[in-house]
Amino acid sequence: MMGLTRKGEYAIRGILYLARQPRGKVSLVEEIARASDVPKTFLAKILRDFVKVGLVASYRGTGGGFSLARPADCITLREVVESVEGPVVPNRCLLGAGTCDRDGTCRVHPVWKKVQDQIIFILDGVTIAELVREDDGNE
Repeated sequence: MMGLTRKGEYAIRGILYLARQPRGKVSLVEEIARASDVPKTFLAKILRDFVKVGLVASYRGTGGGFSLARPADCITLREVVESVEGPVVPNRCLLGAGTCDRDGTCRVHPVWKKVQDQIIFILDGVTIAELVREDDGNE
């Protein structure tokens, strides 16, 4: 992942909406989609991805919907991005041994690894709670 896809952007919008809700409030997918300006069917798939990795809790039946599974200050931007985009990989050679036939000899590989490490460091250093606080300060 070198650039954020629309799915990644929508995932961030959706999780930020949930983080702004009072703790324990369950929100309908329609409500999240409308407030986040994300297509409902696309958001429903993203929310299922979030549930699989434990970022969001899903509730069925009357009063059902979604809420954060953990406090927003315990969820990093990296977790959100990777839950829908997959691992942060600026070049395919970082996917693992054997993905590039120049593994052992490539002089650029260490540079790509540094890029990856920096992206991960930055994304791990930002929590969803911080983004919500910054957002609230700009309104």
